Amino acid sequence: MKYGSVRNIKKELLSDNWYYLNKVSFEYQREDGEWETQIREAYDRGNGAVILLYNLEKGNVVLTKQFRMPTYLNGNEDGMMIEACAGILEKGNAEQTIIMEVEEETGFKIDKVEKVFESYMSPGSVTEILYFFIGQYEDGMKVSEGGGAEDETENIEVLEMSFEKALQMISDGEIKDAKTIMLLQYAQINKLFD
Repeated sequence: MKYGSVRNIKKELLSDNWYYLNKVSFEYQREDGEWETQIREAYDRGNGAVILLYNLEKGNVVLTKQFRMPTYLNGNEDGMMIEACAGILEKGNAEQTIIMEVEEETGFKIDKVEKVFESYMSPGSVTEILYFFIGQYEDGMKVSEGGGAEDETENIEVLEMSFEKALQMISDGEIKDAKTIMLLQYAQINKLFD
């Protein structure tokens, strides 16, 4: 018997202050064939892209550090997060978006990236799919100090560190950002620096 079908979807906009928060009611068909009404909230902030910038010669990665209010509200004492460079998709193109974000946030002008996977980051409440990339950088690609776009109220510190230090920062609890952990572990599993 087929189950898992959805019907009678109704959306009610709860907020469009920053992005879109909808209350969604629907009927879901259970495994026993019965239909049940469910109500969920879904936050639509668009899709995003994230990249691990790496330099094989130096054995380094480039990460960013910035204040994240939601983490501050949930116990992160200073609200600062160490993350891989990331951004919301513009015009739907993940590759172009991440190349642009790298220059804005880190100051490196790169032209080649490799998509390695994609993931729903919080599928219980957020609609976003995140596209994961890796890309090599060299010192000569530095065209600015980075720090983020002024019109986006970003205050980003650029961090260059050894890959080994970044991995240790996961174990030490200094890196707690899921997308960053996923990319660093991808690099470790796939022996990017070997």
